[in-house]
Amino acid sequence: RSRTQARGYARPLLLLRRNMAPAKKIQKKKVVKKFAIDCSQPVDDGIMDAASFEKFLLDKIKVNGKVGNLADLVTVSREKAKVIVSAETDFSKRYLKYLSKKYLKKQQLRDWLHVIANKKDSYELRYYNIHDNEADEDED
Repeated sequence: RSRTQARGYARPLLLLRRNMAPAKKIQKKKVVKKFAIDCSQPVDDGIMDAASFEKFLLDKIKVNGKVGNLADLVTVSREKAKVIVSAETDFSKRYLKYLSKKYLKKQQLRDWLHVIANKKDSYELRYYNIHDNEADEDED
């Protein structure tokens, strides 16, 4: 008897693995994630340009830890005031929100606009509700 059998342990895992069939490699399906950012309110008011936001995303999105490494994995497009990001690699919606907030801060719009999730796969840039607060202060 070996030491492991004398103590009542099961056979070591390495011995069991030798008798099993070789593991098969599983191919992952290409999953395309699509996210949209609706900038219609600020673009209609003329305080923001959707084309510059699209360029900012193209310049700043990181793929595998490198900026400007988009290749064919991530595409950024624009339909009027809506910016659409589609990715064939791991890409989080939260990262898109982070970049959107960074753009707003750079353009000094962060005091007036915030990024809100309106659907599972999209964000919207909205104004803060300042008018409600001013009406409450007038009543006091």
